Amino acid sequence: MLLLFLLLCVCSQVYSQVPVPADTLKIDSLNEAHRQVEDLSGQYDIGDLVRAVLFPKRPPVPKNRKSSGIIVVPNIASNPTIGSQIGIKAVAGKKFGNDPNTLLSVGATSASITTKGIIYFYISHNIYTSGNKWNLQGSLVAAKTVTPDYGLGIGKGSDKSETDNILANPGRTPRVLRAQFYNFREKVYKEIKKNLFAGVGVSFDIRRKIDERDTANSLTPYNIYSDRHGFPRDHYMANGLLFNVQYTTRDNQNRAYKGIYADAGFRVNQTWMGSTKSAVQFTTDFRKYVGLSTRNPAHVIAFWNWGSYLVSGAVPYLELPGTAKDPGSRSGRGYTVGYFKGTKYNYSEVEYRFPILRNNFISGVMFFHLQTANDEIGTKLFQEWQPGGGGGLRILFNKVTRTNLCLDYAWGKYGAKGFFLGLNEAF
Repeated sequence: MLLLFLLLCVCSQVYSQVPVPADTLKIDSLNEAHRQVEDLSGQYDIGDLVRAVLFPKRPPVPKNRKSSGIIVVPNIASNPTIGSQIGIKAVAGKKFGNDPNTLLSVGATSASITTKGIIYFYISHNIYTSGNKWNLQGSLVAAKTVTPDYGLGIGKGSDKSETDNILANPGRTPRVLRAQFYNFREKVYKEIKKNLFAGVGVSFDIRRKIDERDTANSLTPYNIYSDRHGFPRDHYMANGLLFNVQYTTRDNQNRAYKGIYADAGFRVNQTWMGSTKSAVQFTTDFRKYVGLSTRNPAHVIAFWNWGSYLVSGAVPYLELPGTAKDPGSRSGRGYTVGYFKGTKYNYSEVEYRFPILRNNFISGVMFFHLQTANDEIGTKLFQEWQPGGGGGLRILFNKVTRTNLCLDYAWGKYGAKGFFLGLNEAF
């Protein structure tokens, strides 16, 4: 309610207290490459609004005062799958060392509980040391989950057998899987050339007490797949080694105005690490940001492609790549997590980002995406596509780190639609 009240006050506060900048960029003379850095004096965020509404007589914050890079917000949501959710979420950003070329380091944590008994806790980080010599990426998750399942593949039916048709689930009839989920992932990258990193890491994915208690028939996509590939129905582990190469020229990790990000690597699940089955997966992640205005760099066209491909072995059903199974769980807005999935999966999205207010306090986005996956009834990768799209608003929470509150409405096929709330951009 406080956030709603503050937003209602924005029209009377924003333009009266913030001058329109003649130019939003200035040159940092310390940077020999003349790298551009933001002038924040003409921007307005939630912190400015809170001070203007709650402390109108307090003197404005001096321009040379260092602002905090920490954001804490309630984590509130409601939908038929999870019930009503309450929790807290925090995001932080900081640059380490004195090298002006050092990329922004970001971290996040969240804890929440829902009326349907879902409990979720995570910590994640993406840290660059001074001069970008090292990059550390990792996360820790502990959760009691309720996962809607819509079958394997991209929604294409089969006339071969009833079992195959149940597995592919062309009508997208939802089932629900409950489980305990634990994940630990850590990757360490070393800069081997300017903007180019090589990395290694580990990932442990553990699910216990997997249960489809609402399903009387044992012929479900999860059970059919698990039986075919030799996974126990009630538990499994997918533990492996990670080998990656990364190239990045993004100017900001939270909301890039320019540059590219590319990461490619192999995940090698090993039974000697406790994995139920061995497997090799190849994953790619490519993002490109094109600025459309030199006067206001917040006008951006962003492109994203993410893919994961099984090379050998077998991957557990709930760990198959698919909708919102990217590292940030932000792909496929309009669909729930894992709505489409397969042993091979590819996702593409384009998004237009634009300011609405001249001080960037409120901005907007429009996006469109396509998904494709294989299945076990003959559908190949890139043979069938499923679209989705939508639009939304951005509220600038912290101008120092470019942290936005993201409010999106998106829709797709099969009547899929929804409202999505998050911190930071989808990509």
